[in-house]
Amino acid sequence: MNMKRRSLLASAGAVLAAPALAQPRWPDRPIEIIVGFVAGGATDLDARSYAAALEKRIGGSVVVVNRPGAGGEVALAAVARSRPDGHTIGTTNMPGLLTIPIERTAQFKLDDFVGIGNLVTDPSAITVHEDSPYRSLADLLAAARARPETITYASPGVGTDDHLQLVLLQALTGTRFTHVVYQGDPQLRTAVLGKQVDCMGLNLGPVTANQEKLRVLSQGGATRSRFRRDVPTLIELGFPVQMASERGLVMAAGTPPAIVQRLREATADIARDPDFVKILESRYTEPAFEAGDAWFTRLRGQEAEYRKLWQTTPWSQK
Repeated sequence: MNMKRRSLLASAGAVLAAPALAQPRWPDRPIEIIVGFVAGGATDLDARSYAAALEKRIGGSVVVVNRPGAGGEVALAAVARSRPDGHTIGTTNMPGLLTIPIERTAQFKLDDFVGIGNLVTDPSAITVHEDSPYRSLADLLAAARARPETITYASPGVGTDDHLQLVLLQALTGTRFTHVVYQGDPQLRTAVLGKQVDCMGLNLGPVTANQEKLRVLSQGGATRSRFRRDVPTLIELGFPVQMASERGLVMAAGTPPAIVQRLREATADIARDPDFVKILESRYTEPAFEAGDAWFTRLRGQEAEYRKLWQTTPWSQK
């Protein structure tokens, strides 16, 4: 082979190799996980456990940033507007991810995101102070029926699972509660323990983890929870309502597929890790991993169902 041909082949090889060499290192700075609720709540605790596990798998720093407000909208809007370079992850809480853009002109929509995966499911529960005169859900509903709009029900936001549980119950029973919004789990517990509100909608996991002086009247799972066999479901109490918080992870649409795939693989590995599962179960939450594409396919079907619900039972502020 003559020198001229060798030179041409070497040049061609350099051109072919250039794209690979030009691939940017990822992550090249700390990854932020943005949480839409205050520190110390269930979503925040899940995010911090995930962040620690993710650091071990990607070899970079992962930090949790709390941006509470508007039932999670503030945080999700920040993720939707973030640069799609793989350095910003958002936590999601179903059904808010779907319901917020239905009930109002929101700063995000489902198509603004790509799904990494869902991690857990945690049924919504209705809880009162242990000294409350309401010993059962029937007692609470009877009081609400007798004194419309005088019984206060606290939740973490309009359109959340804890709020929609109330909306559906009101529609089924003809009751009218007064809905009060707090920014996260600690504030809700404080409101009930301080007897500032009559009852709260909050997921069964955080209620069970901090159950002192609390009485759980019902929960919105399909069956009784293995963590709280003593708490009846709404279904067995005669109300065809299922409502739970599914907590997952998303990134901005347009994130490079290679980064999305790496995060999905890391997240699937985390979800299978016995130590991570043990952490979730220690907080009385049910591991429920669902991979990104399959998860978002299901969410799009659910989005259509929530739009139908909005037409018959609009839930804004109720």
